[in-house]
Amino acid sequence: MRRLLCVTAHPDDEAGGFGGSLLRYKLSGVETYVVCLTPGQAATNRGGATSGEELAAMRRKEFAVSCELLKVTCGEVLDYPDGGLERVDYRTVVAELTARIRNIRPQVVLTFGPEGAITGHTDHAMASLYATMAFHSAGRTDRFPEQLADGVTPHRPRKLYYATALFTLPDRQPVALAPATAIIDIAEHVETKIRAFRSHTSQTPLFPRFEAAVRARGQSEFFHLAAADTPRKMENETDLFAGVSEE
Repeated sequence: MRRLLCVTAHPDDEAGGFGGSLLRYKLSGVETYVVCLTPGQAATNRGGATSGEELAAMRRKEFAVSCELLKVTCGEVLDYPDGGLERVDYRTVVAELTARIRNIRPQVVLTFGPEGAITGHTDHAMASLYATMAFHSAGRTDRFPEQLADGVTPHRPRKLYYATALFTLPDRQPVALAPATAIIDIAEHVETKIRAFRSHTSQTPLFPRFEAAVRARGQSEFFHLAAADTPRKMENETDLFAGVSEE
């Protein structure tokens, strides 16, 4: 069975950054998993919530609806602090993600780039760093060996991709995006991607700009191959599982 794991920072990232690919690959028979590090309790848009706890509960429900629309096999929201991922103990988060990789056993891992995606959000950047280290740790016996018990064994994913784009936002601080090496056609899934993002109703003020951007240039999602299990030259891809055999 082919398996794909996507590591994000906030509820709505799964739809906005990866939604088309998550749906495309699930419909092709791939098991898809999303691990979201925070419940988004520090968001600027509050959806009427009067506390961080209320907003977190609201956004967890929105995330579940989005994952259902995207047909995600399993979506999970962890409890790390929104807006504070750079202050969390690094080893703790990497250990938790390493454990997820060893249990899910994906061939492909998706996350943001270390620049923080087109918004340059620090939480996105930290999600990248945590996921990258977990990708490299999961297959080794000398990283978090305490996890290797009760049938848990090392697992080495085949590929790590960073989400990227062919544009930046002129009203944001500058970012240096990774070159796109994989272009995934999501034209058939654009409407569902938009619906999934709009299921995050607490974030309604973001809808017009997001939808306009997707309709203007969202027929593809772009990724950068950041690491692979075997040394290789860079090449252009149209399939995240190119060269990956089923296990």
